[in-house]
Amino acid sequence: MVSPSQSTITPNLPEPKFGFNGYAERLNGRAAMIGFVATIAIEYLTGQGLLSWLGLL
Repeated sequence: MVSPSQSTITPNLPEPKFGFNGYAERLNGRAAMIGFVATIAIEYLTGQGLLSWLGLL
């Protein structure tokens, strides 16, 4: 028998809006993929590396 202080029910809490959670990690991964593809496109279209294109080298 389970005592009243030991509940076997898991609360259904909303996922946090900040911190390390599944949504934040998916969003970060998608942003990284878009940035990587954009960098490759810039290098292909301009014939320069990203840092040269930005004027940093």
